[in-house]
Amino acid sequence: MAERVVLSGASESELNEAVETAVRYINAGEVIVVAAEFGYIYLANAFDKDAVKAVHILRGDQTGVAAQVFIRDIKVLSGIAKVLNINAEQLLAKFWPGLLSVTVNCQPGLSWDLGDGQRLGKVNIRVPNRKFLNRILESTGPLVAASVSLIGKPVVKDLTKLPIYESDVGAIFDEGILDSGPASTWLEISENEITVKRVGAISIEELQAVI
Repeated sequence: MAERVVLSGASESELNEAVETAVRYINAGEVIVVAAEFGYIYLANAFDKDAVKAVHILRGDQTGVAAQVFIRDIKVLSGIAKVLNINAEQLLAKFWPGLLSVTVNCQPGLSWDLGDGQRLGKVNIRVPNRKFLNRILESTGPLVAASVSLIGKPVVKDLTKLPIYESDVGAIFDEGILDSGPASTWLEISENEITVKRVGAISIEELQAVI
C-alpha cells in the first residue's frame, strides 16, 4: 500500500517534511501521485528509465509516446533544449510558471528515454504553478509528469477515483478534491517558428500581446 500524506491544512514544517518524503521516493525510483493545478498527476525522475516506463504502464500509453517533463524554472531549460528564439523566451518569461506547455528540440546527448527511445528528438516541457509540486521541483532535477487518468478519460480531481491500485505507486499526496480548470495552452517551438498546437488557459490574443 502506498504511503498517503494529507496536505490539507498542513503546517509549514509538515509541508517541508512532505517535500522531503516526495523527493526520497523519487530518488528511489518510485512513482508518486501529487496535485497539479487542476488534476492529480504521476511524478517520476525523468532520467530513471524504469520509473518513466512505470508511468507509461500506469497510464496505458501506446509504445513510442514521449512523456511530458516538468522543470522548476526557465533556467533549467538551457540544459534540456536547444537555443530558443527571442519570441519564445519572451513567452516563457511571461507565462511560466503556469499553464503554458512547449514542445522544443532536445539537446543532443541527453541520457534519458521519455518513452520514445529518443527517436522524436523533442520534449514537451512546463513549469507548473502549484505550491507543493513546485517545492518538490526545487529539490529535484526534471521530472516526468502525466495525468493519472487513463488515455481518453477526464482528469482525476478526486483521489477516490484513482484508476490504479494504491500499491502501484510509492506515495500519494492528498490535497483533497481539486478545482476544475482549463488545460494548458500548447506551443511547438522551432528555431524560426512558434506553432499553436492547442489553445487552453492562455488565449491567442494573450500570446500575441507578448510577441
